Amino acid sequence: MSGTAPWDFGQAKAMIAARRGEAGAMLPILHDLLEKFGYIDDEAIPVIAETLNISKAEALGVVSFYHDFRRAPAAGTIVKFCRAESCQAAGCEDLVERLADRHGITVDGRHDDALAIETVYCLGHCALSPAALVDGTPVARLDADKLDAIVAQARGRRR
Repeated sequence: MSGTAPWDFGQAKAMIAARRGEAGAMLPILHDLLEKFGYIDDEAIPVIAETLNISKAEALGVVSFYHDFRRAPAAGTIVKFCRAESCQAAGCEDLVERLADRHGITVDGRHDDALAIETVYCLGHCALSPAALVDGTPVARLDADKLDAIVAQARGRRR
């Protein structure tokens, strides 16, 4: 799984510097940090700004604009749950209701340390709807049984 290394300012600074001369380096830098550490620590913002000769506000604006760039380590399992049209037509909203009714989980709301379920709009798996990513791994044709298993596994890991 990506994003498992503890935050290391020196390593992050070297990763940022490695892309200094690239055109459009901001997003690749952020993706590199996310891949390595699982989040973009606020300590990286001024370094990114200085390296790319932009303001700290600009750098922070990019990080906060894109929902995939988290600014703190994620706790537990992350499920990116597609709620685009194809997945809606295939019943994803019924699964959202199941999460609330059966598991007490609110999509896009933090409910416990074991699991976070985040809405995304289109994972590109429309022929396999409803779809999700569980810690970056695609899950196709998501149904109630698969969803219950994902929740149980995530909660079981944290015990």
